[in-house]
Amino acid sequence: MEELIRHTGVVMSVNGNMAHVAIVQTSACSACKAKSMCMSSESRQKEMDAIMTEPMAVGDKVEVEVREHLAWRAVLLAYVLPFVVMLVVMVALTCLTPYNEAIVGSVSLASIALYYIVLGAFKGRLQKQFSFTARKL
Repeated sequence: MEELIRHTGVVMSVNGNMAHVAIVQTSACSACKAKSMCMSSESRQKEMDAIMTEPMAVGDKVEVEVREHLAWRAVLLAYVLPFVVMLVVMVALTCLTPYNEAIVGSVSLASIALYYIVLGAFKGRLQKQFSFTARKL
């Protein structure tokens, strides 16, 4: 059976079969009794759209889930591939212009920007692949 990543949240709005859900991500130490003294605890509210598995209303507590392999694919697309693109461009340019680090660094960083622009062009297609589902608690 495929593993799922789950978070609880609250429905903020409903539009057709999509629910706009707010979840609170907390750090591992946010539940610690000494968190007020050490200041290392943090929590952030994230908002996302999820496909409803059943009718929902604003304010309903829900569980948002996504398949784990999709989370790993997102990490690959968002972090690993841009790093590989930057390294390939850097190595290729270093071979061509070995004494001009400013050009190599600038073009390598520009290649990451170009990567994210291309990735943004496929946003609609990626949103269909990386879909969250929400079910009532």
